[in-house]
Amino acid sequence: MDDPGSTVPRRQLGRYLRELRENAHVTVVAAAKELEWSTPRIWRYETGQVPMHPNDVEAMCRVYRATPETIQTMRALARETKAHGWWHSYGEAIEDWFKLYVGLEAAATKIRKYEADLVPGLLQTVEYMTEVIATNHPDLSQAEQQVKVDVRLRRQRLLARAVPRAPYYDVILSEAVLRRPLRDRSAMARQLDALVVAGRQHNIKIRVLPLAAGLFRSADTGTFTVLDFPTEVREPEPTTIYMDGPCGAVYLDKPHEIQTYEDVWRSLGERALDGDDSRELITAIAKEMTHEA
Repeated sequence: MDDPGSTVPRRQLGRYLRELRENAHVTVVAAAKELEWSTPRIWRYETGQVPMHPNDVEAMCRVYRATPETIQTMRALARETKAHGWWHSYGEAIEDWFKLYVGLEAAATKIRKYEADLVPGLLQTVEYMTEVIATNHPDLSQAEQQVKVDVRLRRQRLLARAVPRAPYYDVILSEAVLRRPLRDRSAMARQLDALVVAGRQHNIKIRVLPLAAGLFRSADTGTFTVLDFPTEVREPEPTTIYMDGPCGAVYLDKPHEIQTYEDVWRSLGERALDGDDSRELITAIAKEMTHEA
């Protein structure tokens, strides 16, 4: 049997097509009539059930009066829906416009994050993210770096939104994340204080994996995110594992892949401090940073 590959690009393409149609105030019935298709065909495309040919995607985009840039990007994503294994590379042309992960993040009801190196973007203070972005993108102008800061700040609204309900954010941080300072140690102390405050929110849980805990299952896995989606819908989306790097991102959603990372997450959880002890450790390290500043 052929490997169907990841369903992630199909699901996201369907989500974008639905948004384009709704923003153009075109009903499914009207779109089907214009395209001379059946309405179930459009529904299957919009729910990501089947791969799409780039020409079909372009036909839909034209009915919805999409821009040439959008059509080009949609065609590229449609080609990925036929891929056996999926590696999404962020090219310069679409990096700032098209963020697949952000769409998945916004649709998730629960986000679990293991972070080995940095404070997660959703929990970063402005001072922290400014230094991270400046360090990662020294070639960009200050104005361009500020745009990236603004995008990250907009993403953070996700955890405070009321409608739809904000996702539950469950984070496990390596102790190394807390001890890796910014150039301004006082700014790092403020970041740690912000983590303590965030961890008291009803939909945010922050735990620390102490270095003294030793090895855990698949300790060489590195940072990863597990996204869970609404289950009360007709075609629930599968749990998706996300990892990224400087050249792109990988998405995993096959049952054996999900089970592997569920096992890793369980191993991490068994070794991590509970919420209260984690806050105590974060507070202690913040005090150390303040004294060293």
